[in-house]
Amino acid sequence: MVHPENVANDNYNTKIGIVGLGFVGLPLALLFAEKGFKVTGIDVDNNKIEQLNNGISYLPDIPDSYLQRAVFLGNLVGTTDYDMIKALDVVIVCVPTPLTTYKNPDLSYLQLVGKELAPRIKNGQLIILESSTYPGTTEEVFQPMLENSGLKVGKDFFIGYSPERIDPGNKKYKVDEIPKIVSGITDQCLSKISTLYKKVFKKIVPVSSSRVAEFTKLLENSYRFINISFINEMAMLCDEMEINLWEAVAAANTKPYGFTPFYPGPGAGGHCIPVDPLYLVWKSNHYGIDSKMIRLSDEINDQISNYIVKNITNFLSEKEEKKVLVYGVTYKKDIDDVRESPAIKIISQLHLNGIGVSYHDPYVSKIKVGNKSYSSVNLTKTVLSETNCVLILTDHSEIPLENILEHAELVYDVRNVTNGLSGKAKIIRLGGGGQ
Repeated sequence: MVHPENVANDNYNTKIGIVGLGFVGLPLALLFAEKGFKVTGIDVDNNKIEQLNNGISYLPDIPDSYLQRAVFLGNLVGTTDYDMIKALDVVIVCVPTPLTTYKNPDLSYLQLVGKELAPRIKNGQLIILESSTYPGTTEEVFQPMLENSGLKVGKDFFIGYSPERIDPGNKKYKVDEIPKIVSGITDQCLSKISTLYKKVFKKIVPVSSSRVAEFTKLLENSYRFINISFINEMAMLCDEMEINLWEAVAAANTKPYGFTPFYPGPGAGGHCIPVDPLYLVWKSNHYGIDSKMIRLSDEINDQISNYIVKNITNFLSEKEEKKVLVYGVTYKKDIDDVRESPAIKIISQLHLNGIGVSYHDPYVSKIKVGNKSYSSVNLTKTVLSETNCVLILTDHSEIPLENILEHAELVYDVRNVTNGLSGKAKIIRLGGGGQ
């Protein structure tokens, strides 16, 4: 951790505002505070603001002690009052950009922020957008909203775009160690954002336009989405061919070039991977181009969840009373994030198939699936022995495999965490070819 007292004093003179204090905004706010900037966090969620100002973290990646240092030193304060914008030199927007029910871009959060910012912008201010979005959003949507203030970009105030690269649960790279892509509407806008971000990130990567920066983010996530979907298609194929895909991937990974390993699972989740590529599909349609690869990946991403449910239904077909215990409902290990988690869809489908569902997740005490609420159960001997199948959807580090394998009747492992292990339970692995 960088101690504020060791940072150049000029950082104190630049007042930073972060709009949206979620998985992207809060780590970014803390990074700026850590580097010696005075940071104001703005969010419409009163509960978040109250917790922040009391030094209580609501994100698992951020310990209370880290938040308390920033808050109690006076480097970070939270508010719901947009009027604080008038006192800031830089405003960084980190609001959600989800999909509509028709899988089109939903910019409603961004549009609300734009309406709040426009009447409060002042001369010389730098406004930076970090939300993932389709190419052209910064220039075609965000800029016109802000210029409703009567001020002009590049002359009176400045706009930059820098796609977030936060990876919840990733302990290998700190936020400031991930190269930061930066862009600006004008050359002077790019200069302003570059000068600022050089003070907090170890490496910045300037690109020629906001459209390039926006596309870069979607390119990164589309690459992952396509490969995750591809490997899940291979898992379904290998099950039919009685080939162990996990072994094949390990063998292929010995090649020193030309292969990057991806692994089967219940489908892509989180705010980025299953969402951002569909922004690109929507935008490509405006140019008369059908992005077949991404559309097919989206279909396979839905298919793998259906495939898992179908298999479980078949496993339990002869059971009079069918009970499934799901281990892990977050979209990835060791976090508490259930956004776009395939577990939610799988639980819903199991319930609709007449299968009783319970779950355990050390990071999520309660979830709501449709109109039904669930609470995490304890993995006791009784609970496990009364369950027909334990479905492992998330490979949390603390998963009690010995306990599960000793007391469960059947384990359906879609993450290969039981590889090399045995117990009283029968084990079936997704992509294991029946092994």
